[in-house]
Amino acid sequence: MTPKIKRRDFLKLAGATTATAGGLLSAFPAPAFAQEQNLNSKLNVACIGIANRGGANVDGVKGENMVALCDIDENYLNAGKERFRNAKLFRDYRKMYDEIEKDIDAVAVSTPDHTHASASIMGMKLGKHCYCEKPLAHNVKEIRDMMAVAREKRLATQMGTQIHAEDNYRRVVELVRAGAIGTIREVHVWCGSRWGGRGFSTETPEVPANIDWDLWLGPAEVRPYHPQYFGGAWRGFWAFGNGTLGDMACHHIDLSFWALGLRLPTTVEAFCESEPTKEVAPADLRVEYTFAESTRSFGGTTRTRPAIKLTWYDGNLRPALIKEKGLPEWGAGTLFVGEEGLLMADYGQRKLYPEDKFADYKAPEKTIPDSVGHHQEWINACKTGSRTTCNFGYSGPLAETVLLGAVAFRTGKKLEWDAANMKATNCPEADQYLSRTYRKGWEV
Repeated sequence: MTPKIKRRDFLKLAGATTATAGGLLSAFPAPAFAQEQNLNSKLNVACIGIANRGGANVDGVKGENMVALCDIDENYLNAGKERFRNAKLFRDYRKMYDEIEKDIDAVAVSTPDHTHASASIMGMKLGKHCYCEKPLAHNVKEIRDMMAVAREKRLATQMGTQIHAEDNYRRVVELVRAGAIGTIREVHVWCGSRWGGRGFSTETPEVPANIDWDLWLGPAEVRPYHPQYFGGAWRGFWAFGNGTLGDMACHHIDLSFWALGLRLPTTVEAFCESEPTKEVAPADLRVEYTFAESTRSFGGTTRTRPAIKLTWYDGNLRPALIKEKGLPEWGAGTLFVGEEGLLMADYGQRKLYPEDKFADYKAPEKTIPDSVGHHQEWINACKTGSRTTCNFGYSGPLAETVLLGAVAFRTGKKLEWDAANMKATNCPEADQYLSRTYRKGWEV
């Protein structure tokens, strides 16, 4: 185990070195096998954020030894205590790390996006393996910092893109890599969710007794409590989330990243009928990403793929090709456009078009093994040093790509992205959206 580091010492070490281009683009190391555990042992897990999405992640690790539950809502904590009677309860994860650091092997972070980085980095600097919900962090620099700490400490990490572990995505990846629809240069990805475009209230109602509002704000700038931020609606406010794009794009663009071996874009441009506002993310956003030509190895075979244009649509927007080609109007999905056909997929289904052309098509041999389960991958990695499929080395660039779409929208410019230097070379005003200023005591 790594030496114990108290929060006061952590704050001196805060501000993890941003991952260099070499560190970002090279292979992420396998987790260090430091705990001398085996798959039959119990992992000591602390969960930060234990209801809603956090509740699903609690269920994902419930077979391990739950040593701590942390949430700003006392009602959630009381309900959690009924399930895990030996777990210690905390409202402040900083206090949790201070008081029981030695009892924790791994932490699962399921808070709103604006507290992902502080909760995760504090734990990782203490040598704790980390599972963190998408989109990994609130901004690009936080993502780079999380990657840097995880890499330095050689920790087992996993981003919460749970669908990555399911069968359908694996079969789609095999179809793409087998050349079922020929060379692909264009992909369209969409999701009908609409977190953005909400109103903004300046009312100041009383904070409910069960809520610690100051802890909910965490590193964010102080503002009055309002219920408009709860029930997941925080996603639509820039201070806490990145709209529908930040909420859902990691799940859906993940398929293209995996199948096509994407990494980081070279340009990003956003389109929306509404103008950017200081407080609220937009509804009905379209984002165009371009990715440079790349040569990568799949299963021992080296392949070069051409440059890719990937377009994201959310809210009521859909790719024009769906109507043009008479394709089914799914609420969410991915459409790969190949020289020899189309491949359309969502979480649970996949279809090749034109249907008559592919009526007798034989699917390629299954080459990607089944997952033991998204959470179980991470648990096994914590115990044995095995790899996870959505470790921060893979999911960090995915999340960064997603959040760059929000940056492009907020600047109103097409970004020329220099990944090595974490700079939009043509748009210095983008810098203000790549990182944030933290309240004292919440620095990362």
